[in-house]
Amino acid sequence: MKPLADRIRPQNFKEVFGQKHIIGEGKILDRILKSSLVPNMIFYGPPGTGKTTVANIIAKRTNKTFYKLNATTASVKDVREITESTNTLMGRSGVLLYLDEIQNFNKKQQQSLLEFMENGSITLIASTTENPYFYVYNAILSRSTIFEFKPVENSELIRAVNRAVSLISEELTSVKIDITDEAKEYAVSVSGGDVRKTLNSIEIAIYSTTRNENGDIYIDLDTMKECTQKNILNFDKDGDNHYDILSAFQKSIRGSDADAAILYLAMLIKGGDLKSIVRRLLVIAAEDIGLAYPQAIQIVKACTDAALELGLPEARIPLAEAVILLATSPKSNSSITAIDSALSDLDSVNIGSIPDYLKDGHYEGAKKLGRMQDYKYPHNYENHYVEQKYLPKNVENRRYYQYGKNKLEEKCREYWERIKG
Repeated sequence: MKPLADRIRPQNFKEVFGQKHIIGEGKILDRILKSSLVPNMIFYGPPGTGKTTVANIIAKRTNKTFYKLNATTASVKDVREITESTNTLMGRSGVLLYLDEIQNFNKKQQQSLLEFMENGSITLIASTTENPYFYVYNAILSRSTIFEFKPVENSELIRAVNRAVSLISEELTSVKIDITDEAKEYAVSVSGGDVRKTLNSIEIAIYSTTRNENGDIYIDLDTMKECTQKNILNFDKDGDNHYDILSAFQKSIRGSDADAAILYLAMLIKGGDLKSIVRRLLVIAAEDIGLAYPQAIQIVKACTDAALELGLPEARIPLAEAVILLATSPKSNSSITAIDSALSDLDSVNIGSIPDYLKDGHYEGAKKLGRMQDYKYPHNYENHYVEQKYLPKNVENRRYYQYGKNKLEEKCREYWERIKG
């Protein structure tokens, strides 16, 4: 018997679970399907979100010969055999090739598709769970339209569960299947938006549950928990999902949302990538909190050192302390803005030479070169300050550092305005 996910595989877009942003009435894929002019496409998204299903529906609506390959096992030879079919009677209307997991094809293998994509004899629909901009050859990207498939919403997963229960009830004829709402919601909540994973859990629960005295099947929350896989986070230290989480992690701290920051920390901890967490926290302390609370980086350094010494799982405690501290601290990006502005000038402006009186004068002959002459030593003056030009002449009026609008930097600004007059 085929797996449940295959038995209830949708036959049209209305039956597809989720992805209404691209297959809903009047959306781009719906319009493409109705036009019958199918372009080269790349479907990008996590497993179990309908990429293969949508490709199958599109294939059935065309008059092209349909082939399906999986890039994990296929070779250039397989591609050549398909392209040769375009010269046969069967391939005269063209070939629609569905290539699953295209990221597993190397550059040479991907290039073998180009000639046939360009002359129109092959229409390619490729799918990938990885960001195509990182894993797909640029020449193929430029000839394709990219569609992102998103994790399926819980309401749509519930719809999939109900359809599955209805189908199995028909298959088992007289057997009544009763799954509590709590059990359904649990199966959905731990699936990570994956239809296939949800249906696998439902199938296992139904076929592994002993029938009651009436010959019916009753599944409650405890039964479903026994039959459901633990939610596995989609985490690859070298994949774009990893960097998406790190990006959301830093943006949440920068946005002072401690709850979101803790959630993304938990995701990174689940991935076991302690080094990336530590490095990112130290960057955040300097980049986003900065001079608004300069002691934060010292505390974060202590927390991250403790985390590295402890290792996981105990490392989660000082890491959480550091995250909450940073998320709830006042924010200032004046340091990164200042240094980036100066670095930009070095790339685009002729700054000129350092003033002679600031140059090193601690060597024989320095005086003859005018080094360190007329330098004013600030500590010899009131308040340890004396007016003096320090920037090179070509940029002497530039202001790289702008005081941040926070308590500490405002006090510093007020102090120096008073001293400098």
